[in-house]
Amino acid sequence: MLISSDIELRRAVPQDAPALADAVVRNREFMKTWEPYRSEEYYTARGQAERIAEPGGATWLLFDRAAGGRVVGRAALSGIHLGPLCSANLGYWVDADYRGRGLVPAAVEEICRAARDELGLHRVEAGTLTDNEASQRVLAKCGFVRIGLAPKFLHINGDWRDHVLFQRILHDNPPAYGRS
Repeated sequence: MLISSDIELRRAVPQDAPALADAVVRNREFMKTWEPYRSEEYYTARGQAERIAEPGGATWLLFDRAAGGRVVGRAALSGIHLGPLCSANLGYWVDADYRGRGLVPAAVEEICRAARDELGLHRVEAGTLTDNEASQRVLAKCGFVRIGLAPKFLHINGDWRDHVLFQRILHDNPPAYGRS
């Protein structure tokens, strides 16, 4: 799906791993402030292929069609639970050179639609570092509400860091118990 004139959002497939590895290498220093420690394997095509194939998750990539289809961002649902919980965690990032273009809110909206319509999820949760105001604005713009503070929630950039937690309720339909 096109989310801007040149940017396409679509589900990742294993063949996207080399382009995704290039993107994470290109943004390694930029993302350091918000990311946990990553092994060197993470920055390889093999490491990204493993991430794309992780069970209990779904990954979407942003591609710049004007730049030969290079990957310029990633969004993922992880910890997908069906049954009575029907929930997942949302994470995302965009290439340093593509910030401020409205790409992340457009991607988050589409992923929430897919979470509701394709996966049948009831809610999506996301967390941000307490000082990541840009990400908090994205979540608020996309209908997420703050639900609390998680002290020392994740080990980010060498330290246990507090996170603000958000959620978005997608629907109030009963869960589809036929799915696992």
